Amino acid sequence: MNGSLRPSPSVVDIKLKRGPAGLGFNIVGGVDQQYVVNDNGIYVAKIKEDGAAALDGRLQEGDKILAINGVQLEDLMHKSAVDLFRMAGEDVDLRVLKKLLQNDNGSTDPQPDQPSPALSLGVLLALAGAAVLFSFVYTRHIRKHF
Repeated sequence: MNGSLRPSPSVVDIKLKRGPAGLGFNIVGGVDQQYVVNDNGIYVAKIKEDGAAALDGRLQEGDKILAINGVQLEDLMHKSAVDLFRMAGEDVDLRVLKKLLQNDNGSTDPQPDQPSPALSLGVLLALAGAAVLFSFVYTRHIRKHF
């Protein structure tokens, strides 16, 4: 290692060539239209099928675009960011912060899903209640026959 700083593994540089339909994705966010609470960044909202981004495959919905052609996108109005994308030319360099992978339950934890303690307690209480009810009905039924 030569002591140079490297981007975080979750930051990637992506080069796209503008196609007939543009870059092939929509953006959201900006100072005036925060997509993420307390974050003025620009995010990929939708990847258009068969567009330049979809064909490349690296850019995904939810990724945060940090820069376009070396211009930082933090703290821009949404329209200013859109204008940068429109004027970016045919060959576009993006610096992207990849979104965290999430499980279906929204967790970023790679561990398998574990039942919550509250759910386990609820099941136990339901079983205990059923046992008490069964005991009550059973003992009433036996008393009638004696």
